[in-house]
Amino acid sequence: MKNLTDSFVYLGHWPSAGSFGFNTDILATNPINLSVVFGVLIFFGKGVLNDLLDNRKQRILNTIRNSEELREGAIQQLENARARLRKVETEAAQFRVNGYSEIEREKLNLINSTYRTLKQLENYKNETIIFEQQRTINQVRERVFQQALQGAIGTLNSCLSNELHLRTINANIGMFGTMKEIID
Repeated sequence: MKNLTDSFVYLGHWPSAGSFGFNTDILATNPINLSVVFGVLIFFGKGVLNDLLDNRKQRILNTIRNSEELREGAIQQLENARARLRKVETEAAQFRVNGYSEIEREKLNLINSTYRTLKQLENYKNETIIFEQQRTINQVRERVFQQALQGAIGTLNSCLSNELHLRTINANIGMFGTMKEIID
């Protein structure tokens, strides 16, 4: 043990290189010390190195697994987004088609409604014209009748005496009374 401690103490002191020779003191030589250090390092370092490498390998594998899971999730989200996009595009096309057909249907409904309104207005116009024609005809008849009646009364007045005149009036009144009873 003393030689081991002496080797550490004299580690900083190098003897002068005066001669070259073979050192037979095994404890003082470097190959033994190095082999012991390497042996200890290999024995204890092998487990530590294996643990470090295993830990690093596990972290890399976990990172790869996490990346794969994230990739799968991203692919799934992308597929979902594409499916939603296709669905929205289909609905938009359907709305567009439905919108155009709805516009055409509303246009036809408006045309038909306008046509019916014009037909009704035409019928009202025709009814108004017929009514006005009837009213005008009735007014003309009434005037013609009044003029004929006045002409007849004038002729009767000039041709008839008072007595004949009264008899004609009474006959006409009787005739109108009879007509009234028939109508009622």
